[in-house]
Amino acid sequence: MKLEGYLGIDVGTQGLSAIFVDRDLRILAHGEGGYAMVEQPGAECFEQRPEDWERALATAVAAVRRTLAVGGMEPEVRAIGISGQMHGEVLTDADGTPLAPARLWCDGRNEAEGHELTERLGVKCPKRLTAARWLWTLRQRPDLASRAVHLTTPAGWIARRLTGGWTLGIGDAAGMFPIDQATLRYDTRRLADFAALAASDRGRVARPLADLLPDVRRAGEDGGVLDAHGAALLGLPQGVPVAPAEGDQPAALTGSLIAKPGMVGMSFGTSVCANAIGDRPFDGVSRSIDHFCAPDGRPINMVWLRNGTTALNAIVGMFAGAMPAGSDAFATVMPLVLAAADDCGGLAALPFMDDEPGLGVSRGGSACLVGLDATNANPGNAAKAMLLATIFNLRLGSEPLDAQGFPRTEIVLSGGLVKTPALGQCIADVFRAPVVIPDGAAEGTAFGAALLAAYRDRTVAGAAGDWPAFLARHATGTPLRFTPRPAAAATLDRLYDRHRRLVALQARLADTVTKP
Repeated sequence: MKLEGYLGIDVGTQGLSAIFVDRDLRILAHGEGGYAMVEQPGAECFEQRPEDWERALATAVAAVRRTLAVGGMEPEVRAIGISGQMHGEVLTDADGTPLAPARLWCDGRNEAEGHELTERLGVKCPKRLTAARWLWTLRQRPDLASRAVHLTTPAGWIARRLTGGWTLGIGDAAGMFPIDQATLRYDTRRLADFAALAASDRGRVARPLADLLPDVRRAGEDGGVLDAHGAALLGLPQGVPVAPAEGDQPAALTGSLIAKPGMVGMSFGTSVCANAIGDRPFDGVSRSIDHFCAPDGRPINMVWLRNGTTALNAIVGMFAGAMPAGSDAFATVMPLVLAAADDCGGLAALPFMDDEPGLGVSRGGSACLVGLDATNANPGNAAKAMLLATIFNLRLGSEPLDAQGFPRTEIVLSGGLVKTPALGQCIADVFRAPVVIPDGAAEGTAFGAALLAAYRDRTVAGAAGDWPAFLARHATGTPLRFTPRPAAAATLDRLYDRHRRLVALQARLADTVTKP
């Protein structure tokens, strides 16, 4: 039996995922393919081979087919969506053959170029930005730069292998080079500034960046169709429409149905990310705010914390050592966290297990608890103080958005923290904003890619509507909702002021801890 639906593909850092959803966007099959990093001598080097992504894609789609076949179904794919790890540097020749392993978002060799471009272009250019990687390549590997004809991302390269074209979704493209919100294309003035900078260095040996970048496409626009190679790779007929390939962050927002200005997607895990849909471009440069675009081109302002739940996990782990073998430390400690007073009995914390560049914390290893006494020294207070410190850091990083009056109408929470969903109340109280934890709405980048495929299909049919309305129509289940409690919010405001003072002392604390 043939079943109509959509194929969603995600090229992740740890591996590739593929899902098949029916026309009602119910996930019916999932497949995975793996790959490894290229071994490197330096700690800051993180590379993968694009050819490995393609092999993983074939493996993942074959697994999807096998799962469907068990139920007597054969996929009739109406459209394909692609997402992938943002900010990569995939350099190819004219035929699309990679010239070297791809440098990934986590490769840290071009931090200086990121700072230089931020100053030169007048917009935040984190070291992850693909253009910063390219500037490093121009300077450090001119032989490679001179042979490059195309520059794209992991998602863009998979799209090339499926369609033969060089296009990219606007969210992923914004992770390569700044987007002009007036034209929703690469910023031509800043491209000229980049060209002048490159020409003053080794850039004269290579093609202009503007000639290397893929064409920008928005959700619903033409991302190409399966060509002969793509059809053979996936076992599908030629001509299947492909949505513009997107980055993992825009795709994750799509998977959580986040599209309207004022909506904020917060994901809490080892690191923390808050992506806020803006109603206008951000003005100026802030060290804590990165910028890219939603799939429809709306600006997104991102606050990212390296120090997520790591310090909280460390506190829970400390108590785990005193529990009987086989005990679940989180199952024991998290109810105590929920029962702890809003002020943690007077305890305060700093969660800096690692550095935090967006907050000006250059050295980690200074996580601590402050204010212990005989009345508050218990697991619930200690763990909650660490959690609140992380949420406070996210609020600190978001202050530039508040200063410019960006809306924050709803926070959609995801990630490991939602394993204890009642903690959503803490976030609602700290940010004085409603918090939603979706129930029944599939989250994740592969599902976001499948939604992009569905939108492309319905755009072709003339039945898509605008992007926010399309996503809103697919909300399912009964989400958990938390609204700010005025008394708790007032208490947390006072604790937040104290936290700001503690963070200001962090550099001196780190010196005291690390100096002999």
